[in-house]
Amino acid sequence: MDLFKDFAEFKMDVLKEIGNIGAGNAATALSCLLDKPIDMAVPKVQMLPFEAIAERVGGAEEIVLAIFFRVEGEAPSNLFFIMTPDAGKKLLHRLANLTVAKESEFTEMEMSALSEIGNILAGSYLSSLADFTGLSMWPTVPALAIDMAGAILSYGLLQFGEMGDDALLIDTTFIEDQQQVEGQFFLIPDPESFDKIFTSLGVPTK
Repeated sequence: MDLFKDFAEFKMDVLKEIGNIGAGNAATALSCLLDKPIDMAVPKVQMLPFEAIAERVGGAEEIVLAIFFRVEGEAPSNLFFIMTPDAGKKLLHRLANLTVAKESEFTEMEMSALSEIGNILAGSYLSSLADFTGLSMWPTVPALAIDMAGAILSYGLLQFGEMGDDALLIDTTFIEDQQQVEGQFFLIPDPESFDKIFTSLGVPTK
């Protein structure tokens, strides 16, 4: 097998393991917060170009609910947790036992609950990445928006300048009482951060 293909597969194996551990940590944290059993399906992990993110969530004009974080520390990055507004309502109803009206706008309490769930997710995945790499990484206070996917990604670019060329996608599925709610978690390391992450893992970057 081609040596570079070996390296690429090794990288993905490492990232999948980080995703698995992060999902387990998130399920445990959410279960404790909500005092009820919450499971996370084994996440699907893949790399994709930054410009493909909008298409991955339905297109640049698709209305989505996004929770955005800036990652600070030794490997600066950007984080987006993106789902459909309908999935957000379902998440609040299934996980947080909130009575939500599907057709109405999100209330302040609902937005706060979603931010907290996103905060737990981000912290769980970053914690597993930090444990693997030995790098210090932490998320900022989350920002939540409901807008077109392209507008939300452009906002991230305006806030923090040019993002890295590649994104790590972790498909996230919550399971509660056999009901599933899906979202997508994107980690977009700054241009110099990907090499730093893989170097810390002992994975060749070339």
